[in-house]
Amino acid sequence: MSALPRYVPTSTSLNGVRWLRSSHSTGANNCVETARPGPGPWTGQLAVRDSKNATGPALLFTPRAWAGFLAGLS
Repeated sequence: MSALPRYVPTSTSLNGVRWLRSSHSTGANNCVETARPGPGPWTGQLAVRDSKNATGPALLFTPRAWAGFLAGLS
């Protein structure tokens, strides 16, 4: 079994995804966007990118890793 990718160099390679902006976004545009990639090697993962750099890289998390990350913020 091969390891899942942890990032994509440019979020534009995640074709057809719908990016959602954080509800904690401010007018300063300092937030993140998330997406759930569809069919392909990223299926089942959560993609996260900087909203100020829409064509930049995206980090990829498994649902379990993302839940652990969010729990650590509390």
